[in-house]
Amino acid sequence: MTDSEIAAYLEEQTILNIASIGPTGHPHMVAMWYVVMDEKVTFWTFGKSQKIVNLRRDNKITGLVESGDTYDQLKGLELVGSATIVDDYDTVLAIGKAVGLKYNGDGAISDAALPFLEAQAKKRLGIQINVEQIVSWDHTKIGGGY
Repeated sequence: MTDSEIAAYLEEQTILNIASIGPTGHPHMVAMWYVVMDEKVTFWTFGKSQKIVNLRRDNKITGLVESGDTYDQLKGLELVGSATIVDDYDTVLAIGKAVGLKYNGDGAISDAALPFLEAQAKKRLGIQINVEQIVSWDHTKIGGGY
């Protein structure tokens, strides 16, 4: 995919599978909701989560965004890099608001919902992926020829 196709694909997709290095050295993989902020794939998670423990120990991270139900429709991105853990409350809250807006619409950042987001932001941290390598594929471009 081109850079503009990658950017558009990240905006339209909804699930980011992320892998960090678990305590036994095996990959620890979980699905996350995410947004693109400051041109970086970004998500928030509970501060005591296993992925935070893993990333504090070793900040290597790989993200996978994929789509398609048949071979000729497969598209995806592998994002390989390092994670920056964000602990600034205002930034974590901004991440939560952006995620809420993307997945739940305007109601997620309404005056009624804001106290919930503020309480969540106190227990959460943000993660930004510093991408060092992107591997992409788009089988819609191969026109049925495999």
